[in-house]
Amino acid sequence: MGGKRRNNEREAMEEYGDDVELDKKEKKKKMEKEKRREILPSMIKNKEKRSAVHAKLKHEKKVEKRKKLKARDAEEKRALELGEEPLPRKIPRTIENTRENDETVCKPDDEELFACNDADEFSSIIKRERTPKILITTSRFNSTRGPAFISELLEVIPNAHYYKRGTYDLKKIVEYAKKQDFTSLIVVHTKRREPDALLIIGLPDGPTAHFKLSRLVLRKDIKNHGNPTSHEPELVLTNFTTRLGHRTGRIIQSLFPQEPNFRGRRVVTFHNQRDYIFFRHHRYIFETKESKTSDSKGKKGKDGKGEKISQQKVIARLQVMFPCQIVVSICSCRADILSIRNIKFSVSFYCNS
Repeated sequence: MGGKRRNNEREAMEEYGDDVELDKKEKKKKMEKEKRREILPSMIKNKEKRSAVHAKLKHEKKVEKRKKLKARDAEEKRALELGEEPLPRKIPRTIENTRENDETVCKPDDEELFACNDADEFSSIIKRERTPKILITTSRFNSTRGPAFISELLEVIPNAHYYKRGTYDLKKIVEYAKKQDFTSLIVVHTKRREPDALLIIGLPDGPTAHFKLSRLVLRKDIKNHGNPTSHEPELVLTNFTTRLGHRTGRIIQSLFPQEPNFRGRRVVTFHNQRDYIFFRHHRYIFETKESKTSDSKGKKGKDGKGEKISQQKVIARLQVMFPCQIVVSICSCRADILSIRNIKFSVSFYCNS
């Protein structure tokens, strides 16, 4: 009798488990149907209703995200109070941490790289044996926004001079720049009344780099922008780690003098990230702000006369001084000025200020 009862109990448990699995499957199907029945913003034709539904969904996602963050913080606090180690936070998957290691990354003990730096075209400028002198010109068919962009470049790059192109060929301009002891030549090309390309030529023997421009916003269109001074800026180059990045950084570095004037508080930054270069031109400003002191109980502090005690804190902030958005992509690079074969690079650079 006992064996029959056990068998009956097992059969009943199995039937109950099957029913539970069926209930779960049914619930999943219902959830899927409800999701399908949900009205997406893209399904609504009325613009006002569509925007309202989109805003509502966005708000709900924000609320859910805040709840998850609060729950995570509460669990961490509880674990620390109990003397336990909190659970490790999840690391998000990004392009940078999932990228494969690049074999062309320069190492700090690379003697070949140091030898190339001592023998390249920019060593005399970077060693301060020669001051950079830049000639800026335009293409033959110039537009109204071309000179406006050039005026911005003249304020950013010290010791830069602008000459009208006229009908002169590029070879004659290069010969003239060599005779006048210019170290680099920048040609701003325009298309459909917008600057769309930059040609940077190192003098006297090269190299030549061709960049593509897009999405240009001038300084006059930026709110609360500052006007740069004549002080020589500090140049910051970050994350130019590969051979190609190192070469590009040397080309950029040759345009600026290597003796910055720190009194001007000007900073020019080129930050390479995800094969894009982010450009910044800022002035850092120091301000003193008063902050009211408070006791350990949270009450505001007062002196013997009953006046509130205040402390002065020095706060540093940045002020934008250059075009807001620029997208630059390198199209080709030549070892010589004009007549040597192209070495093409499939790398794009993005400058956003």
